[in-house]
Amino acid sequence: MTRQVHIGGVALGGGAPVRIQSMTTTPTSDAEATLAQIARLAEAGCEIVRVAVRDEADARAIRAVKDRSPLPVVADIHFSAKLAVLSVENGADKIRINPGNIGGEAKIKLVADCVRAHHVPVRVGANTGSIEREYFERFGRSARALVESALHGAALLEKYGVEDIVFSVKASSVPLTVEAYTLLAACTDRPLHVGVTEAGTRESGVVKSSVGIGSLLLRGIGDTIRVSLTDDPVEEVYAAKRILRACGLERDFVDVIACPTCGRCEWESMGLAQEVERLTFGAKVRRKIAVMGCVVNGPGEAKDCDLGIAGGRDACVLFKKGEIVRTVPRSEAKEEFLREVRACLEGREE
Repeated sequence: MTRQVHIGGVALGGGAPVRIQSMTTTPTSDAEATLAQIARLAEAGCEIVRVAVRDEADARAIRAVKDRSPLPVVADIHFSAKLAVLSVENGADKIRINPGNIGGEAKIKLVADCVRAHHVPVRVGANTGSIEREYFERFGRSARALVESALHGAALLEKYGVEDIVFSVKASSVPLTVEAYTLLAACTDRPLHVGVTEAGTRESGVVKSSVGIGSLLLRGIGDTIRVSLTDDPVEEVYAAKRILRACGLERDFVDVIACPTCGRCEWESMGLAQEVERLTFGAKVRRKIAVMGCVVNGPGEAKDCDLGIAGGRDACVLFKKGEIVRTVPRSEAKEEFLREVRACLEGREE
């Protein structure tokens, strides 16, 4: 159990659900483009959004973004205490800094005084590219160096009265990331922002993030996650939701199970499974639906499913809670099953 902080109106840590984050790719100074992307992220299921602050124009634009954003806005700052302060003064709900590149203790005090006055949390980040020199020289590029660097940065903020702190210790290496977060979780009760940094393109990035984030979540480590992809940030949100579902941490969703198919499959189960997943992905109900290639993997392996289908050469069987309810011709199976799926989502019987 970690301490709880609030990012705008979103509770983080302290027993709150694991929160999904992403980051906009638009210039923050282009408020309209940034808001359009935030709206897409919110619709996909994002709960907290981060924006890059490169200069004063970006920092000042946070006011216009914050006033119309459906999500809490986090300002991502590097190298400038001035921009951190300006972002907070313009309404940022949280800031992300790496204390090691802000410019020394006097600059950190400047940031600390500002966030304390505005009651804004700070994410203290350390990644393999921003390890404090002292710890890099002592421990090299290691989990210990990441953790010590993050703890040192937080201690400076704490020295000047900042209490609402969130940690992150990311690496592009999955084993190093997992080791660092495991070590950090044993050292602090502050909330942890978990992710694998620079994970890569959609295909490789989702795999690396799933292994890294998923293994930590299954150990109870992590209060908020970001899947970092070289892709549309909406894909980060979809991937994060799937990770949470696989770890059993999303309460209301439709779990679509489907067999991998083999030479026994004599109908288009793969296409139907994909269509069912698209139809049900955003539904906020707890259901389990099965699309099975043949009777071998049919009602028997999907007994706990609310609804399922298993196919054959000429006909398909529809089943509910493991019991066959009817047989339909293969030519009518897709339409019939999708109708049943819609009824299942609405909690009614067809």
